[in-house]
Amino acid sequence: MLNTAAPDLTERSARDRILLAAHELFYREGIRATGVDRVIAESGVAKLTFYRHFPSKNDLIREFLAYRHARWMAWFGEALQRHGAGRGKGVAALVPALRDWFGDAGFRGCAFINSVGELGGALPEVAALARRHKSDMAAAIKALLPPSRHRDADAQAIAMAVDGAIVRAQFDETPDAALRSLGRLVKALHAP
Repeated sequence: MLNTAAPDLTERSARDRILLAAHELFYREGIRATGVDRVIAESGVAKLTFYRHFPSKNDLIREFLAYRHARWMAWFGEALQRHGAGRGKGVAALVPALRDWFGDAGFRGCAFINSVGELGGALPEVAALARRHKSDMAAAIKALLPPSRHRDADAQAIAMAVDGAIVRAQFDETPDAALRSLGRLVKALHAP
């Protein structure tokens, strides 16, 4: 699953240990709340080693978001396939895939939405990385939709609804209401 269990950092390069520790901490506790010293301690590297790989925290933030993007998109594609996207279910696979993520004990919402909320004004690259991520997510959703003249607009609308469901799932006791609403919107867009 995407969020569970901290990674085993033994037998990894120093750079990988730093990145994996940052990924875990930034996603779970927030970027501003996580200092470089905490990342260094969790990764088990020396301060000099950290700065050799990441000259600044901003460099680490950019790498964290690039890593999160690759990891999340791979998970998303696999989850959609697991829920039948490749077997004719198409967009109907979306809600069950997201249910898996929202139900994970480590779910803390979208790392990109959270990062823009924390740093969007202070670090413009964060917003650019978030736009790329959301564009790629919308493209994956578009691939689930049957060809039509509204396919692009429908994919964008569904992607926005997914973002709303992610935010709602963060503050509700369970993700059920968010997923029901998302399912209703998806179904309404593709009613026969």
